[in-house]
Amino acid sequence: MNEYIVGDNLEVLQTIETNFDFCYIDPPYNTGRDFGDFDDRFQDTKSFIEFLKPRIELVHQKLNDNGNLVLHVDPIASHYCKVMLDEIFGIKNFQNEIIWCTNGMKKVKSKLMRSHDVLLVYSKKKTKAYFKPMYEQHILDPNKKYKDDGTGRGPYTTSAAVNSQPDVIVRENLRYDWNGNHRQWWCSKERMQMLHDDNRLEYNKKGIPRIKRYYSELDGIPLKDVWTDISSTQVGEKLDYATQKPIKLIERLLHLYTKENDNCIDFFAGSGVLGRACKKLNRNYTLIDINENGKNVFEQNQTNE
Repeated sequence: MNEYIVGDNLEVLQTIETNFDFCYIDPPYNTGRDFGDFDDRFQDTKSFIEFLKPRIELVHQKLNDNGNLVLHVDPIASHYCKVMLDEIFGIKNFQNEIIWCTNGMKKVKSKLMRSHDVLLVYSKKKTKAYFKPMYEQHILDPNKKYKDDGTGRGPYTTSAAVNSQPDVIVRENLRYDWNGNHRQWWCSKERMQMLHDDNRLEYNKKGIPRIKRYYSELDGIPLKDVWTDISSTQVGEKLDYATQKPIKLIERLLHLYTKENDNCIDFFAGSGVLGRACKKLNRNYTLIDINENGKNVFEQNQTNE
């Protein structure tokens, strides 16, 4: 734990006995480019997948049942990688395809400019996988007038209590009379009565209720699978290593898929951003890369920090 190992990750993974709770990898994408720190050129897509597959199979074996893997690739490689991951993890253990908008500014004239990467998330066992939702805080507009019923709970919004598509989502147990209206509702009659008694229903002229949602009681806006709020690696953060990813991106992944003292691994470690994020958030890390310069950059950065 908490070390950077220089070597062929396929060989190193075979010797590691530790089980892991989380794996993040930002491997070669088969871009056809030599980045200096690593050569990202394969003969073809088949050879690229054949290179990647046995390494992911090994780390799959070493993931705990609550574990998750995040594979960071570009849109050109993502669908090939997803088919491979479906085979290794099982398609039912696919969790998310996260689109990270990188704000790329490279000019192209022959097609639309690419400005995103793809993060494929798979769990070892979906029913046991660790996941902690994240929320963005509701920010109320000081110039907007919000509903307030005087109960002391503060401003609120409302959501539908009646199902507007009862023939599409058929729930016979939720069809009953309420306040003179026979509809299919989103909650049981018992739940509806509790909401009514607690002054959490707002009725229209036809007597159809909507459910009050008080901002003071809401968790916030759930984080979705398109991320536009994390910029590419900035000047103040940039280390002397190609394709470095921003630490805020890795920190968010750790918040979502790990808890304190979890064991995390990156076997295409590069400059060791996963290790830096783990140190900040009190997680354990194992970093592996064949390029010794990656370890040097990581250790030098630790000294500077």
